[in-house]
Amino acid sequence: MHDFFDRVGGAEVFHRLTTNFYNGVATDPILKPMYPEEDLEPARVRLQMFLEQYWGGPTTYQETRGHPRLRMRHGAFKIGPLAREAWLAQMKEAVDSLGLAELDRDELWDYLERAAQAMLNSFED
Repeated sequence: MHDFFDRVGGAEVFHRLTTNFYNGVATDPILKPMYPEEDLEPARVRLQMFLEQYWGGPTTYQETRGHPRLRMRHGAFKIGPLAREAWLAQMKEAVDSLGLAELDRDELWDYLERAAQAMLNSFED
């Protein structure tokens, strides 16, 4: 995975990904209410650190936040099919904005789709 982090452009690419994603979240009527903080920058930084670590970059996330425990951390929010689809729509725009090589984009997107599915905790919207 370390190869992936370096191959796609390292921290700069993950910064652009998360910035573009949260720019979309800020105006999304389904996603924005799920964020208790008005300022989305702390959430953006956490996502960037998590994705960088997952894809072989620095381990800053684990050093500052501990084990990801994604389902537990998201458990306070009702995440149903509409929220999953909204998250994926915003993330797809962010991923597409990066201009990654097709193979890299597909590998990243496959992970993000699986992650979004794993976060579902309700079948109601």
